[in-house]
Amino acid sequence: MNGENRGAVVVTGASSGIGAAAAELFAREGFVTFAGVRSDADAARVAGLHPNMRPLKLDVTDRAAIDAAARSVAASGHPLRGVVNNAGVAVAGPLEFLPVDELRRQFEINLFGPVAVSQAFLPQLRASHGRLIFVGSISGRLAVPFISPYSASKFALRAVADALRVELAPAGIAVALVEPGSVRTPIWSKGRASRDRLTVLLTPLATEYYGPQIEAVFAQTQREEDHAMPVERVTAVLLHALTAPKPRARYVVGRDARAGSIVALLPPALRDRAIRASMKLP
Repeated sequence: MNGENRGAVVVTGASSGIGAAAAELFAREGFVTFAGVRSDADAARVAGLHPNMRPLKLDVTDRAAIDAAARSVAASGHPLRGVVNNAGVAVAGPLEFLPVDELRRQFEINLFGPVAVSQAFLPQLRASHGRLIFVGSISGRLAVPFISPYSASKFALRAVADALRVELAPAGIAVALVEPGSVRTPIWSKGRASRDRLTVLLTPLATEYYGPQIEAVFAQTQREEDHAMPVERVTAVLLHALTAPKPRARYVVGRDARAGSIVALLPPALRDRAIRASMKLP
């Protein structure tokens, strides 16, 4: 535990999962931690977790809310040491039948949101030579069938992180991308809840064509949940990206993520065969 005030850090999507765990770790390590949440209930809960925690009402799809959050952090008087773009969702379904509005929703939250948040806070990061950190996924290297909207958003986020790393280097702002594999967080229960949403969105023909594959995907997510790594593995990496004198450009976290990064380099035919086998697709 570090009692020293080490400046401020902003974490989006801090109501649960990786974001909540990372925010609490940063607070314990002496950072005034602005935890981005959307509801009053989450704000009240976050405020009681640690004296260094500051709930920050922040919807990454609302530019006015983002700008207001940036003004609030600036007014706190604490130099901004880092922004962790963590907020995200996972949209699933066969692309042949998935409504395009679902793809738009996926990108609004997972890509356009992090870009908007980064733009809003970059003036403060320039002043402090702070850090810009993105939470990606191994799915941003290896496209996953039937979860392709999520993969596509994370592929795009990786491109944004790579470009910003070069663009912001002259300003002394380090940019890091953290790419975890399966992590033990509430995202799994949210994924199961999305199954009902997917059933409503898809037509009977979609179920006829893809029913067995969709069932195989949900079975695979259950297996991944059973073997997911503790969230602390990821938060330790995020702390390193925030505090190390020379943070890495990319952090691949977890055994499944390292395996996936290798599969991603295979020729397409071998890669497709490996994916189908690992997901037990019919």
